[in-house]
Amino acid sequence: MTQPLDRISGRESSPAPWSHHARATLALGLPLVGAQLAQLAIHTTDTVLLGWLGAEPLAASVLATQAFFILYIFGAGFAHAAVPLAAQALARGDRRGVRRSVRMGLWVLTLLAALALAPLSQLERLLLSLGQEPILAEMAGRYARIAMWGMFPALGILGLRAFFTAIEQAGIVLWATLAGLISNAFLAWGLIFGNFGLPALGLEGAAIASVASTLVMFAVMLAAALQARFREYELLVRLWRPDWPAFFEVVRLGAPIAVTLLAEVALFAAASVMIGWFGAIQLAAHGIALQLASITFMIPLGLSNAATVRAGIAHGRGEVANLRRGAKTVTAMALAISFLTALLFWFAPEPLVWLFLDAANADSAAVVAVAVPFLAVAAAFQMVDALQAIGAGLLRGLKDTRVPMLLALFSYWPIGMGIAWGLGVHAGLGGIGIWIGLASGLAIAALLLNWRFWRMASLVGH
Repeated sequence: MTQPLDRISGRESSPAPWSHHARATLALGLPLVGAQLAQLAIHTTDTVLLGWLGAEPLAASVLATQAFFILYIFGAGFAHAAVPLAAQALARGDRRGVRRSVRMGLWVLTLLAALALAPLSQLERLLLSLGQEPILAEMAGRYARIAMWGMFPALGILGLRAFFTAIEQAGIVLWATLAGLISNAFLAWGLIFGNFGLPALGLEGAAIASVASTLVMFAVMLAAALQARFREYELLVRLWRPDWPAFFEVVRLGAPIAVTLLAEVALFAAASVMIGWFGAIQLAAHGIALQLASITFMIPLGLSNAATVRAGIAHGRGEVANLRRGAKTVTAMALAISFLTALLFWFAPEPLVWLFLDAANADSAAVVAVAVPFLAVAAAFQMVDALQAIGAGLLRGLKDTRVPMLLALFSYWPIGMGIAWGLGVHAGLGGIGIWIGLASGLAIAALLLNWRFWRMASLVGH
């Protein structure tokens, strides 16, 4: 097993040049950024099309997709755990270790997909108990009862993605996601509105398109994993055979990551529920603003995934100076990009919001008026959101997950949700107060996670 960080002596005499770290980060990070953007574009396509259908279908899809995403992101924590495990094994030349981590990661993810079916099938009841409007709860429940079957291929994709990311073949992830994007755009346009000779199914059509496109992505990635050039990893050979030490290592490392991710996503889901108390217009505006913020966040998130791999490899090789220099490089990149996206939100919010709406719809102008202030707050937390993602990614590369989990829980809930509730509900500021709370939680998480990483880095060799 790889040594803990504070026991690495740091055997290299000098770090690689800054330009090397920048090129290596971009070579791995850009395909991952592209894949993140393409993945989000699938959901964005549905959001735009359902926005054209009306405020109620859009609001219902926000509730249903948030519920799906909470369960999906919990599973993603275990996929994230397989990445540093496989990357460090690869750094040691241990291809069997790569196979063990990824294969047992797939086992864990399949189990979680099965467990997710129960809450998604009962989403309507859950939303009614949370005070949502009955019509929105019923529509969201219909969507979720179809979309839930996409959980199996969705989590399977994450398991295969962990493999390709760890061995620095992220281009395959990008191509698979683009295939899913194209298939989803075709099917959603056809099944929502009845184009291409397909039935007009509205909200249910969007759910069917989502499941089908996820199956396409999984099939492409599975076919790639079976190619001859990856035969040495024997990834799927005797997949049914358990490897309990590797299984529980994925669980041990992945559980804190899953809780960390869940704490952040649940914060946004809870914000959606609270904004839903103020009506469909505010919830639709929240969904659009959140979608735009999510699009820009995909860039630092892709860089964060690259940071996990590169930190894991440097850690596995004991290259302390490269660990530090690589961390500084990826942090600077994420900050620069997030500053540019913040400028876009500040200076061009209305054209961005109108992309999601039909001007002929009577509710559209009201949705825009509410969404623009939300984007102003989103612009303010672009940089801190990027910083918290990079800090978390670097810590995962060091297999440090338990303390970051506690820091995230503290930041997102007592701080973020406390401020959101206080300003949005208690002080009566509505959605804008809730968005300020979200920004505050992310800012505290950014400070604490990066402090944690650089404190650990400063102890190396001492």
